[in-house]
Amino acid sequence: MLRRFVVVTIALTSVSFAIASEGCSHSDATSTPLPPEAGTAPPTIADKDAAAAAADDEPVAYCMSTKCPAQRTTCPSSRFACDVDLMTDPNNCGACGFACPPLVTGGRFTCVAGKCELSCADNKLDCNGVVDDICETQLGTNDNCNGCGDKCPDPNKPCFFDRTAGKGKCGCDDGYTYCAKSQNKCTILSVDDNNCGACGNTCNVNGDGGVRPPNTYFGCFNNECGHLKCDGSHMNCNSDAGTLDEDGCETDRLSHDNCGACGNACAADQQCIKDPNGKYVCACPAGQTLCGATCVDFSLDPRNCGACGVDCTQAATDEHGIGTCINGACKFACSAGWGDCNGDTRDGCETNMNADPNNCGACGTTCDLLAGQPCVGGRCAQETCDGGIPR
Repeated sequence: MLRRFVVVTIALTSVSFAIASEGCSHSDATSTPLPPEAGTAPPTIADKDAAAAAADDEPVAYCMSTKCPAQRTTCPSSRFACDVDLMTDPNNCGACGFACPPLVTGGRFTCVAGKCELSCADNKLDCNGVVDDICETQLGTNDNCNGCGDKCPDPNKPCFFDRTAGKGKCGCDDGYTYCAKSQNKCTILSVDDNNCGACGNTCNVNGDGGVRPPNTYFGCFNNECGHLKCDGSHMNCNSDAGTLDEDGCETDRLSHDNCGACGNACAADQQCIKDPNGKYVCACPAGQTLCGATCVDFSLDPRNCGACGVDCTQAATDEHGIGTCINGACKFACSAGWGDCNGDTRDGCETNMNADPNNCGACGTTCDLLAGQPCVGGRCAQETCDGGIPR
């Protein structure tokens, strides 16, 4: 089942920071930097003011900065300078050491814009605002169908909730009738063998007990029982005017020449399958292979790499690595912002290239270590040389 999160803001004390800018600690001014080439200085953080000034053909001078950009800071728990984003870090949300509450039953807290926010899982909501029973309300009931207090008062139009989409509504869709004791609840009476013409009117599949043609049964049609019908896996493709002849429903819905419908032939290199949604489709397109009920490309599918069932995602050795499939072989890759800079696969992707000044944006790319220039977001910090806001 897919998990859906509904966001409710929990008001917390928000702390804002203003960092006064001083003169540059490096005396060499530069014009608007160009993209670095091999062997040149590491990339630096751009800013909106610089882009606007450049558009006006007015050069902007930059200096190396040792200050943290807005919203970022260095906390006692920091490993690197400026590695904490007070707007998104759940362990330092709005201020150093201000941690959002841990995972709670039915939900979790995240840091959004410097405030801890509650997200309820499994289509639940916090409707009463009481902290002790967070996420206490289950959506999809007649009292809370599609939201807190969204009631379905008519017993003939109860709440039907799509848990995958996370949406509910009172009553059946147009053209369907609600049958309380039916397995499907909402049904089409004119063709439902268990609710033929009226709720609870079940047809006798054997009819009057006579001999039935192959792959057939007696069921509901036009609100009446007793009509010969094909079973769910076969069709009648050789009769005239839709009548059933002696061979009954002779065609398998999975047949190559009649895939799900009479005359729907698959290509020579395809086969007919029933997909996860219950539809009959011709599979697979060129370059793909059928694994179970799914067409996959062995050259790049991480869960079917080179053969059905070869799962590359198991190759990850730490939380910062992912298993990928390249040319039909499992490979190990690092998540964005992380790198294997020591060349030792045993410790996985050990380097935080978003914050490590020794490996800023790439392994071996260093900031000005002697001056204490921080690495922020994979780029060495700079500021305008007139002492403006750090970039």
